[in-house]
Amino acid sequence: MKPIRLVLPGALLFVLLAFLTAGPVAMTQDPACPTCGPAGEPEGCTVIMVGKNASTDGSVMTTHTCDCGECDWTWRYIPAADHKPGETRKIYHISQFGNWAPDAGLKWEDIKRTVVMEIPELPRTRAYIHGDFGYMNDAQVAIGESTVGCQAKMENPTPAAKFDITMLTLIAMERAGTAREAIKIMGELGEKFGYGHTDTGEMLAVADPNEVWVFEIMPVGPLWTPQSGKPGAVWAAQRVPDDHVSVCPNESRIGEIDLKKPDYFMASPNVVQLAVDMKFYDPKGGKAFNWKKAYNPTDVSAANTNGSRVRLWRFMDLVAPSQKFRPETLNEDFPFSVKPEKKLSARDVMMMTRDKTEGTPYWPARGIQGGPFQNPNYLPYGFELDGKRYNTPRIIGVNRAEYVTVTQSRGWLPHPIGGIVWLAWGAQDTSCFMPLYAGMTRIPRSFEIGDHWQFDRDSARWAFDYVDFHTQVAYNLAIEDVRAAQRAYEDPAIERTDVIDKAALDLYKKDPALAVKFLNDYCLSNIDHVLAAWWQLGDDLLVKYNHMWVYDKATRKRGPLKFPDWWLKLLVEYNQLTPQPAAKK
Repeated sequence: MKPIRLVLPGALLFVLLAFLTAGPVAMTQDPACPTCGPAGEPEGCTVIMVGKNASTDGSVMTTHTCDCGECDWTWRYIPAADHKPGETRKIYHISQFGNWAPDAGLKWEDIKRTVVMEIPELPRTRAYIHGDFGYMNDAQVAIGESTVGCQAKMENPTPAAKFDITMLTLIAMERAGTAREAIKIMGELGEKFGYGHTDTGEMLAVADPNEVWVFEIMPVGPLWTPQSGKPGAVWAAQRVPDDHVSVCPNESRIGEIDLKKPDYFMASPNVVQLAVDMKFYDPKGGKAFNWKKAYNPTDVSAANTNGSRVRLWRFMDLVAPSQKFRPETLNEDFPFSVKPEKKLSARDVMMMTRDKTEGTPYWPARGIQGGPFQNPNYLPYGFELDGKRYNTPRIIGVNRAEYVTVTQSRGWLPHPIGGIVWLAWGAQDTSCFMPLYAGMTRIPRSFEIGDHWQFDRDSARWAFDYVDFHTQVAYNLAIEDVRAAQRAYEDPAIERTDVIDKAALDLYKKDPALAVKFLNDYCLSNIDHVLAAWWQLGDDLLVKYNHMWVYDKATRKRGPLKFPDWWLKLLVEYNQLTPQPAAKK
């Protein structure tokens, strides 16, 4: 996504950006990977995981910030289905990164032209909802995704790799009743049929009402074939302790693996041998095998990348501040998980997905980077100057999200009521989380359509982009209008969850179908109200901050935007302005 421009007098904004003095780190950039960090690490998505004893209500939570910036954002509901003996399931090559024009049918029509093989169907497959990945099925199995990459010689972009990460998540949604089942299904399919194609190393948070796991899967190189007799993928999974939380910010998170503890570790049979064969690990070296140091080594930290890799430190510091984690600590040396100093609610987790590191040296709006209106969304990919490239902080609440999910799996309720996917379209700071219960049997048409290159008032996503665009003009003022709308529409939806749960449960005991209808009606009605409110909010912001003034509806007066003194002083200094002569007496 191209940086959003702030309208300022002349070209002053672009001149001021040259003043950035936050100790910039020169870096090389792969032109094929505009979302990569200084060492080529992918910068795509952030995942937060919360164990059931680390949450305020006993729910297991995952998140996914799908922040590709130009990917197909559309969603689908897939109903449960019965299948006859001999039926097969088509397997597609599905790029998580691509986009398709509306007249081509968008992503979920286009993939039907990419059938690579078929596998036997199950007698019955589960219902689920998915966007770029599968997010939750009718057994409350939930997923969040983060690209982690792998060593270059492991990549397998050849057609021999039949599975990519999106396809694996869809099959897991259809077939798994628990998180462990989902992991085994995906791992075994990758081993048997090969994993990679458009994907490299990937991490999935895989959850159910009882537990959440970190599952990481990687290709095994471009020379693999099914005839080799060797696994076509290497994978490992580690369970987050029930009273802990964890995060994945596009970096491998699994370290040493102890397969003698099956309640906490799982892995493919080649988990160590592949590293030995590829000379990533020497078993004679006297050190225990370490997954991330073998397959995804890194020497980055928040400090040595000027905040480009700040998310891991920031999360740990937010949930366990008394441990005084240091931004200088290498990311691979942080613990896999940590016990939070206070239990987290769904609202807490939502706010973490919006975090922009305010109050730290890595706040993107500090100094002049945010301009006169402290906009933290400038330069999300860094910038080039005089032939050199400089990185800027890459925060959790980055401004290129397609959508954000927060899933809750809750074991004390029947599956249709216990599972919730909280969905927020577009950038986190200007969006609104809306609940989608696992018992829903349809989603709005507005969720199924939309494209980055064509404005569409029938698309839900565009309502939030409309607000986001108008917020950028005078960010620190307009964001307060947005937060007021979030308090009016998001907070009540969170607060009435218990009431909705109870009403649905009462109906479920009498007739499950009535409970499902009730949940459909509630979620769809809430979505309609939020979408209408956000379209109106976009109109209101356009009027209120039109022409860089402030138009007050109540008084029918307008007044100038107040530019801060520090910014005006810079303007005077750089443009060599002189004050008006004093009036003669």
